[in-house]
Amino acid sequence: MFAASLEPRAVTGLNAGDASDDSRLVEAARGGDRAAFGRLYDRYARMVHGILLARVPLSEVDDLVHDVFLLALPRLHSLRDISRFGPWLAAIARNRANDFHRQSMDEVELTDDLPGNEAGGHAAGNREQVEAACILAAIRSLPETYSETLLLRLVEGMTGPEIAVRTGLTPGSVRVNLHRGMQQLRQKLAEPSHGQLKRNNS
Repeated sequence: MFAASLEPRAVTGLNAGDASDDSRLVEAARGGDRAAFGRLYDRYARMVHGILLARVPLSEVDDLVHDVFLLALPRLHSLRDISRFGPWLAAIARNRANDFHRQSMDEVELTDDLPGNEAGGHAAGNREQVEAACILAAIRSLPETYSETLLLRLVEGMTGPEIAVRTGLTPGSVRVNLHRGMQQLRQKLAEPSHGQLKRNNS
C-alpha cells in the first residue's frame, strides 16, 4: 500500500545474479551501444529512484532519475573498475541529490510542504496518500544510511542481497541497516505527534 501510494516510480525486473553481466554492458555502452546502456538503465533505475527518494522531494524524483543516467553516460570512460558500476552510479545519484539542494534550497523547502497541505485539503478522499506521506516523512527523518536502504526495500521492492549487489554494501551492512532502520521507523511511527497527524487528516 505504501509503495503503491508513491507511484509513479521506476519499475524494472532484475535479479541480483544478473550483476555478472554488468561489465559486458558497460563495455558495450562505452563503445556507443545505446541498447546496452538502456539495459543498465533497466537494471539500476529502481536503485537510483530509491536513493533519490531518500533525499529529494517526491515530485522531483522521476526527473532526477533521468538526470543521473544522463550524467553517467558521458562519464562511463572514467569508471576504472567496470564491475563497480552500481556503487559508482549510486554515488552519482547521491551527488545529484546534493546538487539539487544546493541549487534550489528555497524551492525544495516549499515543495516538501506541499504534499501535506494538498492532502489536508482532500481529507478522507486522500487518506492513503496522507498516510504514505507521513510514513515517507518518517523514513526520511532517519539517518540517510537507514532511510536509503529502507526505501530500496519497502518502495523499490529490492531484496537485501540485491541491494548489496547494486549499491556495493556488504550483505551484513544491508541487514543491519534494515534491522536498525525498521526499529527506528517503528519508534517514529509510534510517537504521539505522528499519530495525531494521521488522526487530523482522517
